Order: sequence, then C-alpha cells, then structure tokens
Amino acid sequence: MLLGVIADDFTGATDIAGFLVENGMRTVQLNGIPDESMEVDADAVVISLKSRSCPVQEAVHQSVAALNWLKSKGCQQYYFKYCSTFDSTSEGNIGPVTDALLAELGESFTLVCPALPVNGRTVYNGHLFVFEELLCESGMRNHPVTPMTDSSLLRMMNAQSKGQSGLVSYQTIEHGPESVVRRFEELKSQTINYAIVDALNSQHLDILGQAAKSIKLVTGGSGLAAGLAKNWSSQLEDQSDAKQTGYPGKAPAVVFSGSCSVMTNQQVSVYKAVAPHFAIDVEACLANKEYVSEVFDWVMTHLQSDLAPLVYATANADTLKSIQNKYGAQASSHAVEAFFSELAIKLKTEGVRNFIVAGGETSGVVTQSLAVKGFHIGPQIAPGVPWVKSVDGELSLALKSGNFGDENFFVKAQSFFPEVGQG
Repeated sequence: MLLGVIADDFTGATDIAGFLVENGMRTVQLNGIPDESMEVDADAVVISLKSRSCPVQEAVHQSVAALNWLKSKGCQQYYFKYCSTFDSTSEGNIGPVTDALLAELGESFTLVCPALPVNGRTVYNGHLFVFEELLCESGMRNHPVTPMTDSSLLRMMNAQSKGQSGLVSYQTIEHGPESVVRRFEELKSQTINYAIVDALNSQHLDILGQAAKSIKLVTGGSGLAAGLAKNWSSQLEDQSDAKQTGYPGKAPAVVFSGSCSVMTNQQVSVYKAVAPHFAIDVEACLANKEYVSEVFDWVMTHLQSDLAPLVYATANADTLKSIQNKYGAQASSHAVEAFFSELAIKLKTEGVRNFIVAGGETSGVVTQSLAVKGFHIGPQIAPGVPWVKSVDGELSLALKSGNFGDENFFVKAQSFFPEVGQG
C-alpha cells in the first residue's frame, strides 16, 4: 500500500478515490474503520469516515483509529482529506484531527491544500475562493452545519489547532518544486506547523504534489491527489483497466438529493424538468409513520421511466431556514436522513441496484443503510465524482458532494449505464 487516505465524509472519499484511479493507482474505498484482519490488494486505500461535523473528540478518535489500521498495513504516505471548501468552523474539526494525526506519526509539519481548481476552488494569498467569490461571500456562508464566514485559511487553521500557519505563495510555487521545498524548510525553521499553500491551477497542484513527496502526512481536498499519485508512477503496474470494475450495470436506478447547496439546487431544478420527481415533506418525515411507504410506492410506479425518479429534500437557503426554525435544525436533518435510510433499504429489497445520491451526509446514510463495506472505483461522471461499485458487485452508487458537478449531473450519471434509461 503506497498511499492511505483518511476522508472525513463519504462523498469526499469517493471524490479523492476517483482522482487516484484516474492517475493510475488501483484504489479501494472502505466505509468505516476496517477490521484488523482485513487485507486489501491496492496501491491506495481510502477510508471514509463520518467525522466532518461530529464532536471533535469523536472525529479525532475515528481518524486516529483509521491511521493506525493503515500503519499496520505498511502504508508509506498518509493523506487527511477534507472538503475543498474547508468545511470546519473555529471549533474544529480539521485542526484537531490534523494535530492528532501528526502526533500519532511523530511529525510536526504538514501542508494544507483544499484547492480544487477544476471545480472552481482556488487559494490566493492564503484565501480560499469559490469561483470568483471569496469563500465567506459564497453560498457556503449559509451552510446549515458549518457556515463559512472567513476565507483566510491561516486564520481558520490557527483558530482551531494547536500550532501556527505560514504561507507558501503562488509566486514561490511557480518557481518549481525545489522552491516549494525550500519554503517548507524555512517554515519548519520558524516552528511553523501548517504550510498554507496557494493553488490557482492544476499546474500548481502538480508542483505541490512533487514537493510533498517526502512529507509523511499531507492534508487537503482531492485536487492534490493527482500530483501525489504521479510521485508513485514508477511503482505502479499498467492501470489502463483500473476503472472497469467500477462501472454501473443495467438495473433500476433512483436519484436521492439531500444537499441544499447552490449547485444541487440548480441540478434538481434542471432534472425536475425532464424526470419524475417527489419533494420530501419534513413534517411528514417527523409525524407520519407510513410516509416512507407512500414515497416507496411512488418510486416503484416510476422505475420504468426513461430517467430515474428523483426524491429530494433540496431547498434554497430561505426555505431551509424556515424549515429549521419550524422543526429545529437537528430534528429536521435527522428525520430526513432516517427517511432516506429506510427508503434506500426498501428499494434495494425490490431490485433497485443503482443509487445516485447528492449530499455528503445523505450519501453516508444511504451507504451505511445499504451495508456497503467498500467500493471499487469506476469512471468519473464529473471531476471528483466517480461511479463506484460495492466490493460484492451488487450495488453501484454515484455519491456527489453538494456543489460538485454541473447542472446536468443527474442525467450525465445515467449515461454510464449499458443502455441509457430504465426501460
């Protein structure tokens, strides 16, 4: 095992796993911390946790346990993967998890690189941008769990961690990997623990990947994965068919959308114009024990449609706020997650084998409910969003972070079926 990745949610795990496969690494994704006896034949293993928004100590415990499993398998380099929008307020969890992983490895220095330019996430002078907007001015400022109100990665990292941050500017990066390595050494001599790296394009990420070759623990989004994978190219076999195992099969499909991100709202709106769709009633989730059965019956009557039926809890910021004010943010969120969990199980029982899911939390709930322990990584539908197939070959899933993909994502995902449509 060359590279071990600890991802803080399910869609983030498939995101980085897709990039690793695209760059020649045989990659398996495991859901949750594996048993000690489990053996995996792969160049890279991605362990997906549900630690992005849980209590800090729980996130630390899960992450260290995942690290120890990877260490026990002789892993050579480690990657802590979080969202490209750095979903972590001043109370954690990115800083505390990074500190705990460094301590476990006996290290004191890492880099922080959430940038994913192909999806509009760039870092300039230490500030994170979403396309042309500062993070704090983007739709992420209204995130229901981790509202992002600061765009400075240095300030955010310093606020939630024990160490200090320093900047590696884009000017330094453009002088090549040797220049970046020298800057790393300067920061270390100043007892800086976290190198916040600029990245405006994929070339910057390639340079950073080369510079990070000897760093034991790397942290960031999925963008840096391609550069790191290239470091191992001399040790990789021919991986031209690595994606084939992860292609979806010809079987009934359904689309679930639990994300309320700006892009998912657009995707749902576009898809509703061409496919059967059902909007979830949060009050019914909370109060009507028969509600899941009612929605299940609706889905079953639409499985033969040309495009898979959509069941969605996606709402714009104002509607979401109104729902949370009426029912409580936690109660409404848990009710919707429980709804998707029960619905997924019922649909699997009746032969649905392809699940397209939007939203990190929703993806995690669906994956756990379907008892999927691990995936083979398949072709990318959009940057950072591959099709994956369960290790037993029974189920295929497309697990999408909220803001990933373009507005036609749900239709594009179905173009990978052996024949388009559900007929």
